[in-house]
Amino acid sequence: MTKKNLVGYAIDMVRAIAKEGGFKAEIKNTAWDGIFAGLAAGKYDAIASSVSITETRKKSMDFSEPYYTVRQALIVRKDSSATNLADLKGQKVGGQIGTTGYFTIKAAKDLEAKSYDEIGLAMEDLNVGRLAAVICDDPVAADYALKRYQDTLKIVQIIEGDIAEQYGFAVNKGNDEVLILINQGLAAVKAKGIDKELQQKWIGQ
Repeated sequence: MTKKNLVGYAIDMVRAIAKEGGFKAEIKNTAWDGIFAGLAAGKYDAIASSVSITETRKKSMDFSEPYYTVRQALIVRKDSSATNLADLKGQKVGGQIGTTGYFTIKAAKDLEAKSYDEIGLAMEDLNVGRLAAVICDDPVAADYALKRYQDTLKIVQIIEGDIAEQYGFAVNKGNDEVLILINQGLAAVKAKGIDKELQQKWIGQ
C-alpha cells in the first residue's frame, strides 16, 4: 500500500462524503510541499491528502472528524542492527518534508534529518545505503519494506505516540460552513459502512 493508495482512499472518501452530504466536490491535484500554503491562500476549500491531525496544525487550521488512524514506522536495511531510534544516534534518517514522520525525526535527539519531496525517493536512498533509516506512515512503510524492497529493507519499530495519530480533512481556521458539510457527509459515510468498504479497496484492512 503506497502513499498513492492513501490519497486514492482520501479522494474516494471525499466523493462519498459529497454524495452523502448533498454537495459537489471538485478534486484538485496539488504537490504536498505547497498544499498548506494553497489552503491558506484560498486556492481550495479543504485538504484531503493524508493530513495528520496535530496540535500544531490545529493552531492554523481546523479539522474534520478523523477518518483513518495511522502510526509511524521505522524502516532500516536488513543488514542494520538498529531496532529503534535510539540505535541511530548521529546517523542520517529520511522522511517526507512536512509530514509527521519527518517531524518525528526532527524531534528526536542526535539524529541527522534529511527531507524529501516524495517518500519513494527516501526509500531509494535507504535501499542503496545513503540513509540509515526512514520514518513514514505504517501502511506506506509496509508497502516498501514488505513488497517493493522486501529483500533489503525491514520495519523494526512502530513508533507509538501519546495518542493515536489520525487523518482528517483540513480547512482554513473558522471555515465552519465547509467543515460542517464535510462532517455531516462523513458521519453518513461511516454510518453506512462506506468508509470501511473504501478502506478495504485501497488499503486492504
